[in-house]
Amino acid sequence: MAITKQHLIPLFAISYLLFFQLHCSTTSAQAPAQSPAPPGPPDVSKILQKAGQYSVFVRLLKSTQVSDRLIGELNDTDDGKTIFAPTDKAFSALKSGALNSLTDEQRVQLVLFHVVPSYIPLSQFQTVSNPMRTQAGDTGDGEFPLNVTTSGNTVVLKTGLTKTSVSDTIYTDGQLAVYRVDQVLQPLQVFAARSSALAPAPGMSRKAADVAGHSKASSLAMQNLALFVVNVIAFALSL
Repeated sequence: MAITKQHLIPLFAISYLLFFQLHCSTTSAQAPAQSPAPPGPPDVSKILQKAGQYSVFVRLLKSTQVSDRLIGELNDTDDGKTIFAPTDKAFSALKSGALNSLTDEQRVQLVLFHVVPSYIPLSQFQTVSNPMRTQAGDTGDGEFPLNVTTSGNTVVLKTGLTKTSVSDTIYTDGQLAVYRVDQVLQPLQVFAARSSALAPAPGMSRKAADVAGHSKASSLAMQNLALFVVNVIAFALSL
């Protein structure tokens, strides 16, 4: 059978469609894949959870919302952060009830006292000026001073109530450094004020202070009783 012009037109159309489809498929296959989105800022809580033995500090980071605050600040600034993370054993060495007796504000201050608003590699602590500023606030005497001394590779931290050293590097990436400390850094503003409020008067033992307090309470009760009796007698005589 002879191929006529009428037969060639449909064949040409089909060939063109097949060529066009093949070209589109090849172009699509050769298109470069999109680059993955840049990773977000590191999450201190997740880093410490993965490291283990920091459950109390992680709980404080979350309950005070400092953890979320750090993620936002790491995302918005280039200064970085340095975190001193006390172990669970460090918290267990505190006096019984020390954490539970703190107000919400004092808990925030305690956590922020372990945060320095800049990235400090371990080798650079010798260049830090004392007192080193933390995110807890003023470094003045009696408030939130944190002093650093170095000797070789040893970094010692002093708060006026606590003296401990950086015992390990948990995490570092050029923006965030997280270091292990084996004692809780106790700020003077929080723990010295609390100790003063609970301390007995100078020269008086704790037992003597308790006795004096009990005696004062008993004396006040007797005075109230006497006043009540006088009022009863006066009312009776007025009848």
